[in-house]
Amino acid sequence: SGSVLAWAMGRMDGTALANAAHLQIQLPHLYLTDLLGATFSSYMISFLPVIVPMGLFNLLGSMQNLESAEAAGDTYPVRSSLAANGLGTIAAAAFGSVFPTTIYIGHPGWKKMGAGAGYSVANGVVITLLCLLGLVGFVSALVPVEAGAAILLRIGITIAAQAFEATPRDHAPAVVVGFFPALAAWGLLMMENALRAAGTNIEAVSIKALSMQMPITGMIALERGFIFTSMILAAMTVCLIEREYRIAAAWAGVAAAISATGLMHGYQLANGAVINAYGPAHTWPFVLGYAGVAVIFLMLGMRENRPG
Repeated sequence: SGSVLAWAMGRMDGTALANAAHLQIQLPHLYLTDLLGATFSSYMISFLPVIVPMGLFNLLGSMQNLESAEAAGDTYPVRSSLAANGLGTIAAAAFGSVFPTTIYIGHPGWKKMGAGAGYSVANGVVITLLCLLGLVGFVSALVPVEAGAAILLRIGITIAAQAFEATPRDHAPAVVVGFFPALAAWGLLMMENALRAAGTNIEAVSIKALSMQMPITGMIALERGFIFTSMILAAMTVCLIEREYRIAAAWAGVAAAISATGLMHGYQLANGAVINAYGPAHTWPFVLGYAGVAVIFLMLGMRENRPG
């Protein structure tokens, strides 16, 4: 219905659709030699700061999605699920794909819509045919982004609701705290897109100028490694709610250690973009902050366990 409305209202480009409406057989080719050559070359080292965090993010994201499915009533074995996910990524890479696979988010939403295992199979078959026949551009020209976004919006609402429904009522504040880094990431994405549309970027405008209108440095710091930050801050908040101060201190210590590597909060500006920056030289305020919080939590724990 969304596509019909878009075409009826004249929002679509008929010329682009006509140009894309022809078959182009795209048979897959093995690129094992190129893949192995790149893997064991010195050139690969320069990409490790991107590859390692992305691999960790995909791993954590997959595990979170398995947890989400279990909370919705469907338990899947972690080992085989992650193995299939990894093997799929390797197989795709052997044929030249640069996109890693991950266990898809939104199990509760798809389940409520009546989708089962057949949905995933059909989805894979359709995408494969579109790629082999060169019709991805045709579908993009035929179906407006907004038509698909409505489905994703519903899935997002379902997932956000599950975060509150599947946790104890007293832990609701922890769910909210866990949203903060993700909201910062979304806000930074919107701002970067707006600046790019205006023909400029964060570096050109300058952090100092942007700081006069918004907490830009905090937004960027929270956006870097926000999956880790969301998990740790939420876990820390749960421990505080339950008065488990020593465990909260342990989580703060984990946050300090990860921050020291730069996987959390580490960033710098280069060529007009925000990029990862690794090492405590870039994140020492956060390392000290988390360490200080850990000490405070330990002191609270000692006072809590003091007799009388």
